[in-house]
Amino acid sequence: MPSQKALIRRPSPRLAEGLVTHIEREKVDVDLAVEQWEAYAEALRTHGWETVEVDPVDDCPDSVFVEDAVVVFRNVALISRPGAESRRAETAGVEEAVARLGCSVNWIWEPGTLDGGDVLKVGDTVYVGRGGRTNAAGVQQLRAALEPLGARVVAVPVNKVLHLKSAVTALPDGTVIGHEPLVDTPTLFPRFLPVPEESGAHVVLLGGGKLLMAASAPKTAELFAGLGHDPVLVDISEFEKLEGCVTCLSVRLRELYV
Repeated sequence: MPSQKALIRRPSPRLAEGLVTHIEREKVDVDLAVEQWEAYAEALRTHGWETVEVDPVDDCPDSVFVEDAVVVFRNVALISRPGAESRRAETAGVEEAVARLGCSVNWIWEPGTLDGGDVLKVGDTVYVGRGGRTNAAGVQQLRAALEPLGARVVAVPVNKVLHLKSAVTALPDGTVIGHEPLVDTPTLFPRFLPVPEESGAHVVLLGGGKLLMAASAPKTAELFAGLGHDPVLVDISEFEKLEGCVTCLSVRLRELYV
């Protein structure tokens, strides 16, 4: 059977110092953020996912956004080299976690930079955002690592948001969704569905038509329910203040056969 494991990482006590690039800084309630993170993890478990906690890195404010540290395709884990130098200490613990789970481990090397949040997998197509945190060398190394495994790697420009998955994710049928004012080139995707709210662009596929998404996107949740999906809403307001979303708080491992 395919795996349903999700890597998560407890928020740093310094979370409020996390980086912001495209939005105004707001005060983050760290205690509330921890409560929201625990509820997020419980939502994963409730819907059949085994959570695997990566060792925390208290000195890295952004380390809760564990998705940025690794890209997993099939059983291969590509350890990222974050575009923000302050985040590079986050990868060691993630590398240890995926190795323990039996992944084959590869790395992005200097001069490449790549954040996992810039990588969207839709079937065997892997979209990679070329923007502020991921450079051309990172795209080239991702392509070299994943194309031999059967991936089709497609680079897309990202200029309006932090990461590609800040702008777009995908529904179970492969339709890419996004809040159109924040998507550089919607026509690059074979099927694109605009959503009415910025945070509505972010979904985690839980299986069985269930979509984990932010409580701050009620209109989009209604849209998806009308299309036959089953939205599962979680409040992640404190992480949204740091440009975080439901996708970047976990790494879903779907193809580890054990």
